[in-house]
Amino acid sequence: MAATALSNEKAWFDRSAIANAETKYYEYLSKINSVPSQCTLASEISKARQHIKNSLERMDGIAALAASPGAELLDRLSSVEKENEKLRSIIDGLNNLVIDLHDRVKSLESGKVAPAAKPAAAPAAAPAKKAAAKDDEDDDDVDLFGSEEEDEDDAAAQLREKRLAEYAAKKSKKPALIAKSNVILDIKPWDDETDMKQMETEVRKISADGLLLGAAKLVPLAYGIHKLQMSCVIEDDKISVDWLQEEIEKIEDFVQSVDIAAFNKI
Repeated sequence: MAATALSNEKAWFDRSAIANAETKYYEYLSKINSVPSQCTLASEISKARQHIKNSLERMDGIAALAASPGAELLDRLSSVEKENEKLRSIIDGLNNLVIDLHDRVKSLESGKVAPAAKPAAAPAAAPAKKAAAKDDEDDDDVDLFGSEEEDEDDAAAQLREKRLAEYAAKKSKKPALIAKSNVILDIKPWDDETDMKQMETEVRKISADGLLLGAAKLVPLAYGIHKLQMSCVIEDDKISVDWLQEEIEKIEDFVQSVDIAAFNKI
């Protein structure tokens, strides 16, 4: 019987497996004890409950505010409503004004007379009819030869001629606008041995009515040769640029050619 009982009991034969299991169990317990209390499942559940509670409290506060708005909010709403009414009245006035202007423009484009002008035209028609009737009645008294009318026409014609003569005399006294031009000339010498000062002196000897010679300067050309650049003012009706070029080119001892660097109307 004892042998049979021992044959069914395997605890003593699997001692190493039991020891390993016991070691793992204690290791598991030590891990559980080492985990902070806030990381346990119970702490997480309590945090979730607290979060839900806070959310519900906030929702209740929002609902209370929505149910009973403050005095400041009511004042703002009333001011917004008043401004809205003012804007609506302004918009209606502008809309009516635009419609009125559109009708006026349309009537002007179609060539019709404005309604406001009709009452004024009616009273004017009555005196015209009366004058016409009076003229018909006084036809017998009219001078058929029209001597008085001719005298008036002559006086009006003389007055018109006098005014025209005065206007013509006044217009003739005004100075006429003189067209002028500013011309810059490039005067080129024959070579680098040309006396540029003497060449400028010879050019300035040219004089004519409507010609005014201005400043001059030497501008490098090439290979040590300089050209004389001179500005002048001419009256378009009296002096031509071609004539001025020909006159300068006549100074053959110093001048090789003349070019126009710039030409501007004044």
